[in-house]
Amino acid sequence: MTAPLVERLAAVMPALRGRLLAGQPLADLVWFRVGGPAEALFTPADEDDLAYFLANLPADAPLTPIGLGSNLLVRDGGLPGVSVRLGKPFAAIEAVGEGRLRVGAAAADKRVAIAAQEAGIGGFAFYFGIPGAIGGALRMNAGAHGTETADRVVEVYGVDRSGAKRTFSKAEMGYRYRHSDAPDDVIFTGALLEGELQDRDAIRAEMDAVAEHRERNQPIRSRTGGSTFKNPPGHSAWKLIDQAGLRGFAVGGAQVSEMHCNFLINAGGATGADIEALGEEIRRRVKETSGVELEWEIKRIGVAA
Repeated sequence: MTAPLVERLAAVMPALRGRLLAGQPLADLVWFRVGGPAEALFTPADEDDLAYFLANLPADAPLTPIGLGSNLLVRDGGLPGVSVRLGKPFAAIEAVGEGRLRVGAAAADKRVAIAAQEAGIGGFAFYFGIPGAIGGALRMNAGAHGTETADRVVEVYGVDRSGAKRTFSKAEMGYRYRHSDAPDDVIFTGALLEGELQDRDAIRAEMDAVAEHRERNQPIRSRTGGSTFKNPPGHSAWKLIDQAGLRGFAVGGAQVSEMHCNFLINAGGATGADIEALGEEIRRRVKETSGVELEWEIKRIGVAA
């Protein structure tokens, strides 16, 4: 019988310093609070430890980075291979020069907005309403209120599957709406971001406006994965869903939010299958009623039960 993955990895990585755990529940780490376990969950001690791990990871072992889990749906059968989750050593935020921040990939978007305000750096208030971490924002070009991550990136740092440390310019990231062209095998570790010097009180007012808008329009106290579908060109996803008569529609314990139709919520006892089935039914009905095909913004990972 083949040894469990964690045992095999530990045997070929004697100098590993981070935590490598088997069968860890992922439902505890994602905002939907659904999904099966990770076959192996690795939390590196620092960037060198991550590079060592990736350099020694067998080529046939699946690898999936996991951030704060705010825009993630884990299927009920769990996640084969290795899930990598960056912790506190990757969450530093530092003002470096006028208008610039060096941020770790595990830093929460909201914390970046706060740090920028404290440093008198404008242009980051939009992050105050995005419930994820910078790593995910870099990968999917997260944005809100007319600003995207691409507008702030100077360069991005990461480690690729071979264990090589990489630096990407903004141009090399190939940013588009909710997408980047960065290689899939790179785990981002941080970035250099740039805004502009601005009055701290003015920045605070922008952040308050973002928070008020989110409180008024989004089901932030529910177990949700944020915006479910990308806005199709010329359309708002929530309007298409509402026009299809799906406000409040449910599959099992999963429901379309009454407050914002582009948010799916775990209304109680939902499974990953419930949420995914609800999303696919929404896509089917919107296509049927409007001719528009919705594209998932939430990342779905893992295998069905």
